[in-house]
Amino acid sequence: MDEFRYHDGALMCEQVSAHEVARAVGTPCYVYSAATLRQHYTRLAEAFRPLNPLICYSVKCCSNLSILRLLTSLGAGMDVVSGGELYRAFKAGCDPRKCVYAGVGKSEPEIRLALEQGIGLFNIESEMEFENIARIAREMQVHTRAALRVNPDVDPKTHRYTTTGKRESKFGVDLERAEAFFNAYGRDAFVSLTGLHLHIGSPVYSTGPYIESVQKALRLIDDLALRGFHIDTLDLGGGFGADYESDQSPLAAQYAEAIVPILQDRVSRGLQIILEPGRTIAANAGILLTRVEYVKQSGDRHFVICDAGMNTLLRPSHYGSFHFVWPANPGVALTPPRRSRELVLPGLARTEVVGPLCETGDFLAEDRMLPPLHRGDLVAIFTAGAYGMAMASRYNSHPLPTEVLVDGHSMQVIRTRERYEDLVVHESAAQ
Repeated sequence: MDEFRYHDGALMCEQVSAHEVARAVGTPCYVYSAATLRQHYTRLAEAFRPLNPLICYSVKCCSNLSILRLLTSLGAGMDVVSGGELYRAFKAGCDPRKCVYAGVGKSEPEIRLALEQGIGLFNIESEMEFENIARIAREMQVHTRAALRVNPDVDPKTHRYTTTGKRESKFGVDLERAEAFFNAYGRDAFVSLTGLHLHIGSPVYSTGPYIESVQKALRLIDDLALRGFHIDTLDLGGGFGADYESDQSPLAAQYAEAIVPILQDRVSRGLQIILEPGRTIAANAGILLTRVEYVKQSGDRHFVICDAGMNTLLRPSHYGSFHFVWPANPGVALTPPRRSRELVLPGLARTEVVGPLCETGDFLAEDRMLPPLHRGDLVAIFTAGAYGMAMASRYNSHPLPTEVLVDGHSMQVIRTRERYEDLVVHESAAQ
């Protein structure tokens, strides 16, 4: 699952103690495990090796340059959804030809940057977007490749905010419109529309939705072939799960066992496969460390107020998401045997773990059985590597936290903590 484990009652980040990290850089702070990032990427690559896929890491889930450089060094391409993410990918040393650019609202400056750099593929979301990219490519006299994002109308049974493959989604086009799309734009002189893109949502904890969506895509590829359109690339998107609870998600090998047999023959005939994993690589590779500021009782509710809140980790309040929360130094008797919503251990108390913001919705864990916590205690929030720091904000004018990368016995600050001065550096007072 990951390299964050308790040893003699204390949490270790690989070979560095969580207490040592917090003492060195303060809290709140995000801590990433280099070993976990390598393991998750390598297992995914090995599982899907029969398809020889281009694995494009989803930058939006955790975009720190050091993380991107580490994954680029392993051979990863980058899945980007903005000009800023494209810039990060280039700064991380990623080959532009291994960059796939998705997103429903690509602006003209972003499109021009992508064309200037020679990215590998645009994932097209609408007719108007294709027309705009084709116009700009024609003006620049640049040739590029594109894949049409199609919605296979598959329900992955995930949160409604992260379900993207249904017919009524704002992303892509439905299957019925796809053939008309190719008839209208499939022979453009500057944008070669020779791919299909799928992304059904995230996190997806079963293989069935992938099987269904791939089968629908293959039928569309065959229908398009009868009309003279050759599809040479199938981008399966991402969405593979992560272990917010122990053993919650299928292994990379289990996803591959379901998907590889359907596509192996097509790959042998020249179809290129692209994967866009994010959460399944980064989520378990990061934790958030926070300290208890105060403890209070309000009616029947016991509150633990921390220096991290929804500004630091938005997922619990935004999605209602579960993150395992536990003290970093609980002692041997209260070391958790697994990460679960309900653990049965002696001395636990029902607790609300909340942040410092002036918002009732500012919480990290609700109605959770936890060991007794006191002012100054260090608390770890697990599986925070994906959509943690990437969605952090300066709400209530709290500076953004620091980020640390641990690799074996070493730790490195990969983003310094913001200061109050940083909050106003881009502002100018009206005269």
